[in-house]
Amino acid sequence: MENLKGDALHALQAKRLRWTVKQAGNVAFYRRMLQEAGVRPEDIKTVDDVQKLPFTRKTDLQGGYPFGFFAVPMKEVVRIHTTSGTTGKPTVVGYTRQDLDNWSELIARNLTMIGLSDEDVFQNAVNYGLFTGGLGFHYGAEKVGMTVVPSATGNTRRQIEMIDDFGVTALHCTPSYAMHIAEVAEKAGTTLPTLKTGIFGAEPWSDNMRRVLEGKLGVTAYDSYGMSEMYGPGAAFECPERNGLHIWHDMYLAEIIDPKTGEVLEPGERGELVVTPLVKEAMPLLRYRTGDITMFLEEECPCGRGMKIARLHGRSDDMLVIRGINVFPSQIEHVLRSVPEVGDEFLVYVDRVNHLDEMTIEVEMNRSAFSGELEDLTRTQNRVVAALKDALNLRTRVQLVEPDSLPRYEGKAERVIDRRGDVL
Repeated sequence: MENLKGDALHALQAKRLRWTVKQAGNVAFYRRMLQEAGVRPEDIKTVDDVQKLPFTRKTDLQGGYPFGFFAVPMKEVVRIHTTSGTTGKPTVVGYTRQDLDNWSELIARNLTMIGLSDEDVFQNAVNYGLFTGGLGFHYGAEKVGMTVVPSATGNTRRQIEMIDDFGVTALHCTPSYAMHIAEVAEKAGTTLPTLKTGIFGAEPWSDNMRRVLEGKLGVTAYDSYGMSEMYGPGAAFECPERNGLHIWHDMYLAEIIDPKTGEVLEPGERGELVVTPLVKEAMPLLRYRTGDITMFLEEECPCGRGMKIARLHGRSDDMLVIRGINVFPSQIEHVLRSVPEVGDEFLVYVDRVNHLDEMTIEVEMNRSAFSGELEDLTRTQNRVVAALKDALNLRTRVQLVEPDSLPRYEGKAERVIDRRGDVL
């Protein structure tokens, strides 16, 4: 909608922030919070006044289950989505008709930004249930006028058949499922020649994985970011430069904070992304701590759009601490993708042995490199161990396993089994 900059953008954001604070006052939790902070909507005069507001955390939303954070009467809520609820009660998100229109507008912006149009055939290979990725992209693609194939997940051979038979030009799914599609397509003897664009999100993925996916699928791959609490996917997206993700600043006010102190950080400093949606009617949020680790990029983008965030480094709540060293699964994935002999899947196990944390990584071999010779396996294993030590400053155990022996996922991949506690 609005590609504003400077004073004009700040004025719009401040106006919408005042409205959001007023809208949040319809929620009992926020009424108490704002009273305790001594903040009224009329106190919000500039975007910097957002720092007068306390943070909102996921546990707050879970405590309001199911409808405690809705700011409109139930009769105005026309759709409900939820998060997966893997770390407790799911977060329930409600949408008014205007919310759904805003959300599909965001997706449509993203798709047209990367050159997609009503000439494209769009296969949406994500879950169409309560997960926001399915219907979010579906309605956005239809708003563009694209031919939408709502394939959802599963039956990968049928997915490949549809891509070939329907002349699909753009594919949306998780990067893990895209890798699985590529593997199955290769075995089926098709190169998916009509595909030109891949849109991947819902889990962190590295630039090395981008190169692998582009090579296997013959696409230009774009990163998509969002979460249910922010409507869903579409809040930030890569432009054709593919050097960071643009946040749509007319709809979101974003901050980067130190996750430990809450201090607001400057561009170029990595921390936790905090988002205040500016146009949400059914479920407004104030300074929502996403848990996602990134930073604002300082350089101007040649495309002329606003400030960008770096691709997601990981999450503050799935960060592993191994002997005092912070490790993100995405870091491990980045290293493994750089080793040619390594295949497409890995699984991390974390154990406590004699009061010390030990990390073991099962890594699939690349089929073309899997000779079965002990000398070759030992050489590859040593190479992987050395690469991980250089990147993580941590020695890990590496177990090489046969190609296709680790689980495949149609949705978000489970990369870590922390046997000290939760599965991430």
